[in-house]
Amino acid sequence: MSATPPLIYLIAGEPSGDLLGARLMAALKQQTGGAVRFAGIGGEEMQAEGLVSLFPMAELSVMGLVEVLPRLPAILRRLRHTLSDIETKAPDAVVTIDSWGFCGRIHRGLKEQGSSIPRIHYVAPMVWAWKKGRTRSLAQVLDLLLTLFPNEPAWFEKEGLRSVHVGHSVIEGGAGQGDAAAFRARHGLAPDQRILCLLPGSRRSETSRLLPVFGDTVASLASRYPDLVVALPTVETVADEVAAAAAGWKLPTLVLRGASARFDAFAASAAALAASGTVALELAMAGVPAVIAYRVSPVSAFVATRFLGLDVKFVSLVNILAERAVMPELLQDECRPERLAAAVAELLDDPAAVEAQRAGARDALTRLGLGGDSPSARAATTILTFIGEKR
Repeated sequence: MSATPPLIYLIAGEPSGDLLGARLMAALKQQTGGAVRFAGIGGEEMQAEGLVSLFPMAELSVMGLVEVLPRLPAILRRLRHTLSDIETKAPDAVVTIDSWGFCGRIHRGLKEQGSSIPRIHYVAPMVWAWKKGRTRSLAQVLDLLLTLFPNEPAWFEKEGLRSVHVGHSVIEGGAGQGDAAAFRARHGLAPDQRILCLLPGSRRSETSRLLPVFGDTVASLASRYPDLVVALPTVETVADEVAAAAAGWKLPTLVLRGASARFDAFAASAAALAASGTVALELAMAGVPAVIAYRVSPVSAFVATRFLGLDVKFVSLVNILAERAVMPELLQDECRPERLAAAVAELLDDPAAVEAQRAGARDALTRLGLGGDSPSARAATTILTFIGEKR
């Protein structure tokens, strides 16, 4: 590797990717003794590690066909802006993190420009959920893929894409290390006070659809559990919206910001109601029994199943890993307050159901793989090695 510290252009489009990016930056700095430079797009976590974001990451935090369409012109402007910035800065590698809708267009744009900058993507789109031809589309524009799950490299390597399994970030995320006693003391809650943790997502397109349903679910639970307290962890990109929605809920609600507050809430909670996503794995790590809920617009759901080939038995990562319904999933038309309240009530009232879910979650996490170097350290090593080969 040359004497000039490598410049790595990082792009994250949502809070979970921002956290992955921050951990990756920390690992890269550790492995290079700080002799590494960063540019790109990220949120508050990556900025805390030293990234100066090209524009606010929140502009990219949107999903679903109907949700994206009104913002498409602005997203396309940001796409051109980003490609121009990459060309100007000429980094040693472009490393995109999740958010393939935007990031895939960045890689395709670079290839169409004839750029020789190495193109790396961290977090593989789920090829078991989408049409298998998607593996070929990634292989056509990427030089290296870093995957979270051990079964994923084989899907892409058969298309000629160099792929490395680095592990899932939930392993190093601290989700199982929260302090329940500190959480209760901080909020004046008795040791026997039951807490329900609600997690309506980190994107505006998620929270706008789930917050009204979660609010009605809380109202339903309030009549049966009048002493229940709701813990509502959120992220800065949607915190104001979440706080405003929760202000009128029928149970006392604690709106929480930051990862440490979230993990302390996990440790203190009797059960959780959560949007589908990485948080399901975090709840499993923390031993919190959970119900998984999700809604997208009817048009987005129709397009995904009819035209894009979405075909999955489960959406929760815990259930996918376990290959069975460990966590109840209530999606689309099933995501209704009365159904959600009934599923949560079972976890609050039935210790056997709680233990069965915890046992299934432990099995899923075992399949995910624990121990050894952290996923971020493995990802950093792989990226630095790849850059070294190309310089």
